[in-house]
Amino acid sequence: MKIGKVLVRRGLRAAHFAVAFGLAAVPSLAVAACPIELSTYRDVENAGSLEFRPTGGNATVTNSFRLIVGEVVLDGVVMWSDGVGRPNGMLGYKCPVGDVTGSELEACTVWQGVIYTSDASGTIGLLPDEGKDAPQKLVLSDLEHSLRFSPVSAVTSLAKLPWDVFVLSGCQE
Repeated sequence: MKIGKVLVRRGLRAAHFAVAFGLAAVPSLAVAACPIELSTYRDVENAGSLEFRPTGGNATVTNSFRLIVGEVVLDGVVMWSDGVGRPNGMLGYKCPVGDVTGSELEACTVWQGVIYTSDASGTIGLLPDEGKDAPQKLVLSDLEHSLRFSPVSAVTSLAKLPWDVFVLSGCQE
């Protein structure tokens, strides 16, 4: 019985993936050009929103954002890796501010991974830095799984978790 439920859930995920990446003939709302630092997104299951914010000229952080799930707010940053450049995102829950140690940062991090993008034609790319147009879709790989097994799920009562795919929903003024 459990295997059947897992297969049905995976089938629904595949359907969401197809819709999110334009593989299904579903109309989508178009949002006018918006710089990434002012863009807002909703996940495809309508469980959470993602809002980018200006970084304020930080030399190492290329993007700042927050993920809102119900009453819970997670703060996020993106830093590009050296060598093979990738936009590595990190989401934290109630992280200390100021001069923090690596172990303190690790303890409050609930998700980290590369942030991928998709345009209307389904072309996959990497998250742009500030000043560039916001992509139509974002993929925060393995976000739902990470949130489900993170301390934030243990201390809050999140009824529904956002999936990994987010669609551009607006532009902040």
